[in-house]
Amino acid sequence: MSRYFTKDHEWIDVSGETGTVGITDYAQSQLGDITFVELPESGASFGAGDTASVVDSVKAASDIYMPVGGTVTAINEALADAPELVNAAAEGDGWLFKVTLADAAELAALMDETAYKAYVAEL
Repeated sequence: MSRYFTKDHEWIDVSGETGTVGITDYAQSQLGDITFVELPESGASFGAGDTASVVDSVKAASDIYMPVGGTVTAINEALADAPELVNAAAEGDGWLFKVTLADAAELAALMDETAYKAYVAEL
């Protein structure tokens, strides 16, 4: 499994044609306590960069963008009752949704973990 990152602080773990999407630990720390997560519907299709989800926190509502184009195949149902999972495990159990990739070549535009860490260090 390979993990990629966006400059908007989303991550995607890719295994074959399936990607699991979430926000980074850096993003959740900037948002503060997360109070609600609006997830996309299963079967919805999005292009790379499209708004797919919204995370509400005590500080703000933040759009979550698709790292790559694809079709949503699953959502993290646990977030309906426990949105704080995103704070506790943003890059683990706090994942948001799974997608079938439309074009795996789009992953080349994203950062690997080393590049993302360097990017965050400059913020």
